[in-house]
Amino acid sequence: MTTTSNVLDRAKTIVTDKVQATIPVDRQVQAAHAVKKAKRRAGLETPLAFTEAPIPNPADVPLAEIDVSNPFMNRQGKWYPYFARLREEAPVHYLADSPFGPFWSITRYEDIQAVDSNPEVFSAEPYIVLGTPPMPAEMFIAMDPPKHDVQRKSVQSVVAPRNLKEMEGLIRERVQEVLDGLPTDEPFDWVERVSIEITGRMLATLLDYPYERRRELTRWSDAMGGSAEATGGTTHLDDLFTAGVELARSFTALWHDKAARRAAGEPDGFDLITLMQTSEDTKDLIKKPMEFIGNLALLIIGGNDTTRNSMTGGVFALNQYPDQFEKLKADPSLIPNMVSEIIRWQTPLAYMRRVAKEDVHFGGQFIRKGDVVVMWYASGNRDESKFENADALIIDRKNARNHMSFGFGVHRCMGNRLAEMQLRILWEELLERFDRIDVVGEPTYVQSNFVKGYEKMMVQLTPKAGVRHPGVHTTAETSAV
Repeated sequence: MTTTSNVLDRAKTIVTDKVQATIPVDRQVQAAHAVKKAKRRAGLETPLAFTEAPIPNPADVPLAEIDVSNPFMNRQGKWYPYFARLREEAPVHYLADSPFGPFWSITRYEDIQAVDSNPEVFSAEPYIVLGTPPMPAEMFIAMDPPKHDVQRKSVQSVVAPRNLKEMEGLIRERVQEVLDGLPTDEPFDWVERVSIEITGRMLATLLDYPYERRRELTRWSDAMGGSAEATGGTTHLDDLFTAGVELARSFTALWHDKAARRAAGEPDGFDLITLMQTSEDTKDLIKKPMEFIGNLALLIIGGNDTTRNSMTGGVFALNQYPDQFEKLKADPSLIPNMVSEIIRWQTPLAYMRRVAKEDVHFGGQFIRKGDVVVMWYASGNRDESKFENADALIIDRKNARNHMSFGFGVHRCMGNRLAEMQLRILWEELLERFDRIDVVGEPTYVQSNFVKGYEKMMVQLTPKAGVRHPGVHTTAETSAV
């Protein structure tokens, strides 16, 4: 039965869509920025700010006051002992007061899987992070079926097995270029020279973005995913919206350029923009600016954080467990399983947020309709009931592929196979060239309760004996220069 309210809602949606379709997306982002600043000036909205302080031992904190949303937990190495206590004493834990509001923490593997596999009860809308993103944007990872399924379907073929097979040679070529340009006679920042560079190259390829401007993609990703309001990060409001405007302008121009080239007879490629344009469900996405920019931000951030931080985390982990690196060198066939174990051990994205659609009894607790529920993948991946000796990196772990870093059900990461392939190729090429990859000093970490990432990690490479690395010069060559 159609009600007056439904009719009014539908009319409002039609009017909003028409207005949005006539205003350039970058102007809409600028307008949202102006509104946000005006609210803050008028005192209608108080920005979040975080000051780092030593995090106490979890045993010294009352159970009801444990707050694992603190964005300094990972930086200070305190997340895992807090999660261990929650798994033991309160696996479905309620925090009544946090900077991001009240929320439930789900910390055991089986409970997380149950929530993630039940979108009928636990909604991904309107966003997947604990806080409220300052810039309004819609993305399919924060949509429920059936709308989620339609938009995901339009782009997931870019990572279909046939396309991945065709991409493998290109990925290997680009990984080789990066590794062959590394110095072997001095320490360098692995994050900057390897993880960010390889990730940027692949993002540019997937999006058919100008290759020489690839670093823009990772810069936008960091800015748009790093606000204090959303994740406890450090991105200034102006920088976030500047990134949004730049992304909107660049991809609007790319969309229209690609559409013109296709209209002129250029064969369709398998990049994400072409796939959107050739799908009946997303061919007009450019006319829905906030969805357009939201989904592009999702694809960029999703393609950035998981692979990039696992590339760094793997090197760090093998330095923490040098016996595992020796095991790898003795048996390189372990690389595919090791990649899964690295992704488990690192857990590049710590959690996903859901909202209860109805009252539900879960894990011995009563969760009310509208309550925020956080699935802590970082905890589930260290659950001893699922993974024996879970805090250790064990590259031949029998059930490493059962990690939950990619999620479950309809929202399972569509790029998981691509991420695994990039990491596999990276380690295959590293073993061809280097005998040692030594971490020099402690890494520095991203301030965030969402991204378990690295800002900087200095390393020193030792080439394999008998392998001539382009970064190494013999004495004769050096004297001849």
